Amino acid sequence: MSEHDPRFSQPGHPPATITEFEGVRSLHLGTSWEQGAMRLARPDAIELEYVQMMMAWHLFLAAPRHIVQLGLGSAALTKFCYRRFPDARVTAVELNPNVIAICRALFELPPNDERLQVREMNALDFVLDRKNHGTVDALQVDLYDEEARGPVLDSPEFYQGCFDCLRPNGIMTANVFGEFGNYDKNLEAMTEVFDAVVWLPEVHDANIVVIAFKQAPQIDFSVLFERAGEIKRRLNLPAKKWVEGLKEWMRDQAG
Repeated sequence: MSEHDPRFSQPGHPPATITEFEGVRSLHLGTSWEQGAMRLARPDAIELEYVQMMMAWHLFLAAPRHIVQLGLGSAALTKFCYRRFPDARVTAVELNPNVIAICRALFELPPNDERLQVREMNALDFVLDRKNHGTVDALQVDLYDEEARGPVLDSPEFYQGCFDCLRPNGIMTANVFGEFGNYDKNLEAMTEVFDAVVWLPEVHDANIVVIAFKQAPQIDFSVLFERAGEIKRRLNLPAKKWVEGLKEWMRDQAG
């Protein structure tokens, strides 16, 4: 593909481009920063470890009815949730039309249907829209610009909107990546709003996945390890590592 294919370089937004290496296709927004990846032999699998971690809500929510992704990336989470949770509606919100176009053309994102809706809009507008409040079980937030700076939305207003979108037992997972100050800023904003906020150990070039609960759960690690085993069997995700990460987090907080 040419560096700026006109299909994926509409003016007003960063162009979407790809690289390929050892069977993995990566998404870029006109820079060297990787915005997502897909293994060509397994297009519906989640390739990157931190993106797999964004599924950690499944330890607590067995049967979500509505899963929302803010920031489409390479559509890994959107495709995975659409394929693996056939009883759930899946909504993805992406501001950049070039990203949506390249995901449909080169990352095997299915077309919209009665269960899948990919919406070209600002994530802040989505979470502040009262029509979306109280409708979401699992909210996955991964919002970065073309230089991988971010999260680009990190205000208490934004996280209040995320909280408001969730059903009573809803959970948000968010990738917090970037300069060191981003971690504290985002965690403080989340803690202001959510009943409980925890995070998993850093992976893949300083990505940290935060889990924010609308209502703090009762955590029984024997139950979580049992659920992790089922997630591994059913979805082939390394969920035991997530539970171990939660235990490590709780030990650190207690110490």
